[in-house]
Amino acid sequence: MINLTKTLFVMVFLHLISLSEVSAQKRVKLFDGKTLNGWHTLEGGKWEVKDDILIGSSPRAEQRHGILVSDKVYKDFEIEVKYLAVRGNSGLYFRVDESKDAVGVHGFQAEIDAKADAGGLYETNGRAWVVQPTKQKVATWFKPGKWNTMKVRAVGGDITVWVNDKKSAELKNDPGRKQGYIALQLHGDQDMEVRFKSVKIKEL
Repeated sequence: MINLTKTLFVMVFLHLISLSEVSAQKRVKLFDGKTLNGWHTLEGGKWEVKDDILIGSSPRAEQRHGILVSDKVYKDFEIEVKYLAVRGNSGLYFRVDESKDAVGVHGFQAEIDAKADAGGLYETNGRAWVVQPTKQKVATWFKPGKWNTMKVRAVGGDITVWVNDKKSAELKNDPGRKQGYIALQLHGDQDMEVRFKSVKIKEL
C-alpha cells in the first residue's frame, strides 16, 4: 500500500512538471489586437491600433526613432510577427536596453524594410550590420507590398531569423546581450508606415 501511494505520488509529481514545462513553452500574444497593453512608447512617431492592426507611422521631419517597447524583459525566446512594410525602415528589436539618445534603444534588430535588407541583423549602437543579406537573397524570401512573417529564435548566443519560413540570418555563440526588451522601430528622418497584425512570443 505504501509503495502504491509512493508510485501515485511520483506519477502526479511528474505530470505536474510536464504541465509546467508545456505552460512555459506556450506562445502568447504580445499584441492583443485591441490595445497597446504590455507596451510603452518612447518619444518619436505614432503607434495606434485600427481595425485589429497595430500601425506605426512617422513623418520625415521626425528625427527621433519612434520605438514601441515591451514592458517585460526577455532572455531566451522565439518570437513571430506578421508585418506589412508600407514605406520606410522598421525593425524587430530584441534583447535591447533603453537609451536616452534619438534612437531610443541599443541592441539587435531584425531588419524590416519596404525595399531592402529584410531579415538581416543589425546591432544599433554596436557592430552595425552583423548579417546583411544581398538584394538577390532578399528577393527569395521577402514579398514587397504584402504581408510577411518574420520569426526570430534566440537561445544563449545562438540567433536565427526567418522570413516567410526561409532562413535569412544566423549567428552561433554571439557575444552580444543575452536579455532585454522586445521593441518595434520607426526609423527617424523617413516617411514611415509599418503594420503588424500579429506579435507572438514563446519563452524557452
